[in-house]
Amino acid sequence: MDKYRTLIVLTIAQCFGHTAAPILVLLGGIVGAQIAPSPDLATLPIAVQILGIASSAIPASMFMSRAGRKAGFLAGTALAICAALLAAYAISRASFALFVFAGFLIGVYIAFMQQFRFAVAESVPSELIPRSLSILMLAGIVSALLGPEVGRRFSDVEGLPLYVGSFLGLAALLSISFFILLLFYRNTYIESETQNDSTRSLTEILKQPKLMLAVTAAAIAYSVMALVMTATPLSMHEIDNFSLEATTRVIQSHILAMYLPSFFSGALITRFGPLKVIKIGFVLMLVCVSIGWGKPEFFHYLGALIFLGVGWNFLFLGGTTLLTQCYRSAERFKVQAINDFLVFGLQGVGSLSAGVLLAAIGWNGVMVFVLPALLVLALVLWFARNGFAPTPSAR
Repeated sequence: MDKYRTLIVLTIAQCFGHTAAPILVLLGGIVGAQIAPSPDLATLPIAVQILGIASSAIPASMFMSRAGRKAGFLAGTALAICAALLAAYAISRASFALFVFAGFLIGVYIAFMQQFRFAVAESVPSELIPRSLSILMLAGIVSALLGPEVGRRFSDVEGLPLYVGSFLGLAALLSISFFILLLFYRNTYIESETQNDSTRSLTEILKQPKLMLAVTAAAIAYSVMALVMTATPLSMHEIDNFSLEATTRVIQSHILAMYLPSFFSGALITRFGPLKVIKIGFVLMLVCVSIGWGKPEFFHYLGALIFLGVGWNFLFLGGTTLLTQCYRSAERFKVQAINDFLVFGLQGVGSLSAGVLLAAIGWNGVMVFVLPALLVLALVLWFARNGFAPTPSAR
């Protein structure tokens, strides 16, 4: 049981810490629409959160390479608690600038939390990585239920401005995650028997077809998911006039769809390999677009967001598993940092595009802009197909 200690502790901590993302996704655009100086800026708090992730991906990885994972996780979570309190204060003062800054700080925290998956991968033997990563991702089920529910139930607290209570509730959830990490997490790293401590040049590392596919699959997963998911609450609640409860249910269903497949997607990767799982994720993203196209009713939003979630799971878990096969011990922080910078940088582009596309050409504009991203993934899949002949793992 001790060899799974890191997995267990980080999974429980992520159940509470990961609620920051769904709460901001649910309420960021709605709060923004109420206090932003222009409707075009409504989704800026969510987009800036993604920019916070992208800009902090490399510093977070480098900080942990020097100070250790535990110090990084605690520092990031403490920052998130302050950010949630700042968001509550910003709403109470109707300060859009402060609310946007709080969203950025939450993004910085998520950059540190994204390193959970690498900490888990480093704590188990290589053959257990797919299953362990899928178990970690199951924490998203708890956060999918807990986060939006806290955001909704505490949105209207007597004596407080609307939605202030939602972010005070988030601060409480993040505090639970902080104390779990403080009391129970310890740094762990397992060396592979075939470990090679030599360091290759960055050019040599990046030329690997497997690495190109790993990064592209995760980047497309996050950029498409960010574009559609960021646009959905604003499109449903502010444009199509669905209730906050109906919008909450769609977002919760989407986040559940992101993480429920983790019950079996890790086993699928172990049996069939990450390449086939990535291909399935690509097809599921196409299904998402076909369901969402047109003038969607509630069940069109629901169906599109469910397929978006499952497609994200297959692409992201397949890409992350593949990434762990592409670096050596001495290279891991460098490769992880570059991967997360590219992945979350493109996620930021998706989030930033959502509000602009909705304002300019509506919901269908969002659907159209998914297609070029999927075309890029199709081309990389074709290019990388010859790189999957059986070879010893680089890890």
